[in-house]
Amino acid sequence: MIWAIILLLSLVSILAIYSSTSALAFKHGNTASAYLLKQAIFVVIGFVTIYIAHIIPIGWYRRFALPLLVVSVVLLLLAMFKGVSLNGAERWLSIFGFTFQPADIARIGLILYVAKVMESEELYIFKEFSIKLLLPIGVIFILIAWSSTSTSLLLLLTLFVLLFIGGIRMNHLLRMIGIGTLLVGLILVIGLNTNWFPRVTTAVNRVTTFVDEDRAAEKNTFQSEQAKIAVATGGIFGKGPGNSTQRYVLPHPYSDFIYAIIIEEYGLLGGIVVLGLYWILLFRAIVIARSCTRVFPQVVVLGLVLAIVFQAMLNMAVAVGVIPVTGQTLPLVSLGGSSMLTQSFALGIVLSVSRATEERNMPQPIIENGLLRTSQ
Repeated sequence: MIWAIILLLSLVSILAIYSSTSALAFKHGNTASAYLLKQAIFVVIGFVTIYIAHIIPIGWYRRFALPLLVVSVVLLLLAMFKGVSLNGAERWLSIFGFTFQPADIARIGLILYVAKVMESEELYIFKEFSIKLLLPIGVIFILIAWSSTSTSLLLLLTLFVLLFIGGIRMNHLLRMIGIGTLLVGLILVIGLNTNWFPRVTTAVNRVTTFVDEDRAAEKNTFQSEQAKIAVATGGIFGKGPGNSTQRYVLPHPYSDFIYAIIIEEYGLLGGIVVLGLYWILLFRAIVIARSCTRVFPQVVVLGLVLAIVFQAMLNMAVAVGVIPVTGQTLPLVSLGGSSMLTQSFALGIVLSVSRATEERNMPQPIIENGLLRTSQ
């Protein structure tokens, strides 16, 4: 089922990218077919990544959870001082010509680490909970918040839900909410009054513009307005593949607002289908987690899929005008190579757990009276 969902989302991605990159191709003197080919190549590489990740035993991921977390911290620090500026945000790192977001790797590393701690450590005392979980979460949160406020808050929400599902004491979670609120408030104050956390000002402006109509009239809300037009003109069945008109005027129709283009071309029904694919993915993750007998694979499956689904919900909510603009892409659909590869790697880990549970539940061969039979 998960392989089928990934395949369907990949097909949606190829169709939507081919349609939405017309203006981008014209701007750079290229053709939409070039971006289609590029995206198709990344889709193929993504499937290879998923296959390789899914044949690796889940125990190896547990073993490398802490090293991956340490590497993530180093990459985030490098992005702070040596990051590449794209779309006004210092959140990208370029190594040997390959540009990627360290936050994507940090998210996987932190979820693996949290799963390892929840399986192997007793966290009844709040001091142990703070040192072994809250401290690493706080460090990663601060480093990501420096360049992307929405990504850091999304990760914090994912981890809170994960800890709640994982059975962490409610008293610890309430204290976590208090500490998290103070930390977010401190970052807001620092970001609004200094040059640190440069994306905070942008995030605050987007929120105030969204909730204040008078302020919105004074600010540039071109992106959200054009996205609403795309959604409103799509109707029930859409304008048809390749017939979008908003792709020529909507900024970033191939990444942040690709869901608006999908609704414009495939209508409300197409939007519901894409939305449903992510919910089915979450449902299958729950089924896999319930079949696990150990804490680590359970937490890993739920954490990785929740992160993908929450990001998808956030992107779609922005496209239809429910929440302020955040800059989050639509997982496995938006244009981009590095994000697709990290998401593919995450889903490969999920499939590794699924493979292990299926092998464990398979009937085992036994010898009875000289004949090979299977146990029930």
